[in-house]
Amino acid sequence: GEILARAHGLPGAEGSEQFLKVRSSINALHAQSDGRLQAWVAAKHYADLMLQPVTKGPVMVHHIPRFLRHRRAAGEAKVALLVFDGLAFDQWVQIRERLIASTKRFAFDEGTSFAWLPTVTSVSRQALFSGLKPREFDDSIDRTDKEEALWKTFWQNEGVNPNDVMYRRALRQVDQLDMLESDLADRRPKILGLVIDEVDDRLHKERSKKDVAMWIGNWLVTGFVDRLFSMLLDKGYHIYLTADHGNVESTGVGRPNQGVIAETRGERVRVYRSETLLADSAAAYPSTVRLDLAGLPANFMPLFAGGRTAFVPEGDQVVVHGGVSVEELIVPFVKVSYVIGTE
Repeated sequence: GEILARAHGLPGAEGSEQFLKVRSSINALHAQSDGRLQAWVAAKHYADLMLQPVTKGPVMVHHIPRFLRHRRAAGEAKVALLVFDGLAFDQWVQIRERLIASTKRFAFDEGTSFAWLPTVTSVSRQALFSGLKPREFDDSIDRTDKEEALWKTFWQNEGVNPNDVMYRRALRQVDQLDMLESDLADRRPKILGLVIDEVDDRLHKERSKKDVAMWIGNWLVTGFVDRLFSMLLDKGYHIYLTADHGNVESTGVGRPNQGVIAETRGERVRVYRSETLLADSAAAYPSTVRLDLAGLPANFMPLFAGGRTAFVPEGDQVVVHGGVSVEELIVPFVKVSYVIGTE
C-alpha cells in the first residue's frame, strides 16, 4: 500500500522510461503477492481467521463490532465507526499523508483487517456492520438495505438502548456534514456507524488507480475528511476507520452470459446458485478460479476472475473489486485521534 501510494503520486509522463521501469517492478510484485495470497486462501488458511480472538484487534471485518464492544468496556463510551466503502490501503495512505501535510492535529494508530470473500459490498460490508458471517445473513446477501437494522441489532443484543445507536450512509460531500452535526446534537448517540461512499462510487468511473488517486487528491482539498474527523473528536467520539474491501486495476476478458452476479459492479467475481451454471462458466473461461470458502451460504458459489482480469469487455481497463488480491482483501483498520496537546 505504501509503495503503490507513492507510485501513483510520481511526477512525469506515463510513457517515460523511468515510469515504465517502476510499473514493471510493481506488476511483478502484484503477480507474486497475489499468487501467494491465492494459494494461502486455497489451502484453507483464510478460514482459520474467522475464529481468531478480537481483543487486540479485528482480524476480519465481521470482528469489528465485537472489538468496539471491548473498547467500550475499556472506557471508550462513545465510538464512531467510519467505513470508507472500497478504500484500498494505498488510498488510505494517500489520505493519511495529505492530512499529515495539511494539518498536524491528527494521530493514526494503523492496522489491517481481512475483508470477506468475495470482496463485494453486499457481502463484506454487511458482515462488517452485523458482526455476522455471510451465511448468517443469507436472506440479504445480495443487497445492503438491511445494514442499519443489522448494526442496531448487534448493539441491542449487547444491551445498548436502540436510541443510542445511529447509522448513516451515502456521506461524501462537505455540505452533508452540517446535517450530520445537527443529528448528532439532537440524538446524542453513543455508537455511530457511517458509510462514506465517494471513493467506491468514483473508482468505478476511472480506468486506472492513478486516476483514482488524482481524484482523491481533489476530494481531500474540499476538507470533508478533515472536518468529519474534527467534528467527531470534538464531540468525544473514539474514531475507528476501515473499509469493506479495496480495489484493483484489471483488464477485461469478456462477460459471461449466464449466472447471477451478487453485486452488479463486482466485476471480479460472478456468483452462482447453480453448480451447473458455475461449471459452464468455469469451462468457458479457463483462467477463472474457483475457491471453496467457509462462512458463505451453501448455494452461494463464487467464481473469481483469474490474475488481474475482470468480467468486462475484452481489453477494457477498469478499477474494480470482488476478487482475491492483497489490494482487495486486506483493508485498513485505523484509530484516529488528536495529537496530544492539540484538542
